[in-house]
Amino acid sequence: MELKPYQQDVIKDLENYLSYLQKHTNPSKAFNEFWTDRVGAYNPLTQVGMKPYKDNIPGAVHIAVKVPTAGGKTFIACNALYTINKFFNQGNAKAVVWLVPWSNLLQQTYNNLNNPSHPYREKINSLFGHKVEVYQKDQLLQGANFNPTSATEQLNIFVLNFSSLRIDKAKKEDRKIFQENAALEAFRDTIINKDLVLEGTDETALINVIRSLNPIVIVDESHNAESDLSVEMLKNLNPSMVLDLTATPKENSNIISFVSALKLKQEHMVKLPVVVYNHHKKEELVNSALHLQRQLELLAKEEETVTGKYIRPIILFQAQSNI
Repeated sequence: MELKPYQQDVIKDLENYLSYLQKHTNPSKAFNEFWTDRVGAYNPLTQVGMKPYKDNIPGAVHIAVKVPTAGGKTFIACNALYTINKFFNQGNAKAVVWLVPWSNLLQQTYNNLNNPSHPYREKINSLFGHKVEVYQKDQLLQGANFNPTSATEQLNIFVLNFSSLRIDKAKKEDRKIFQENAALEAFRDTIINKDLVLEGTDETALINVIRSLNPIVIVDESHNAESDLSVEMLKNLNPSMVLDLTATPKENSNIISFVSALKLKQEHMVKLPVVVYNHHKKEELVNSALHLQRQLELLAKEEETVTGKYIRPIILFQAQSNI
């Protein structure tokens, strides 16, 4: 399985941004110059250009990739890992926290990344010389095939969902990831950086092992991770870089690459016609959707008089959680 041309463009944009980051070392300066060179300086009066970098996760590079649904975000991320790892770890495979918002997506992502015959795992294996291990939360908590040696000599992908990590500061004892863990005792004097231990947690807590590894964080469906608790969740991981994957980026996203629905259609990733409109207000969106549904309904009734078959056009509004 190889990258489609538009997916290759995303990786090139990532490489390009990292080249700016290498020059400036500051993610904000790198991001702003990256876009200034492409589209010109941002003008707040005309809204022309890319808005300046938002430092959402201090101490970490935080960027986003906008790819429509069915655009192969996961496969893009698999390829991006190699590019990012080469920049931050000089090619020495380390830790990746792969975050997903829902339990069904958690199992699906784990199964795909863990299956040696799946294209995602085949690609990662080829990029990292087959020195790859994929873990779920329970495996990490039990120290199953996870030790100080494996943590530093291979690519370790921790597939977790938001709810495992997203918690109020005062309630850390309610999550096993924040609790003392005898199964991870071997990490205490080898991997764990005592200066990075979260307040109110034991050194052997899994969160402190992860923090000490300064992981790359992949956030799938990142538009679900914009609340204050979600930002705190990301900060707690002590990431070197956070890469957001989403079809609907939020206002505070630092987007380095866009993929249009048209590009997906040209690559036959989307079989149905795609019609896209931009709206500035929620009310405009709802009214436009209602108007389109009504037009389709009238056409459907005309079709019914000719063929006897009725198609019922509907509108689907997806409500996102604020948690």
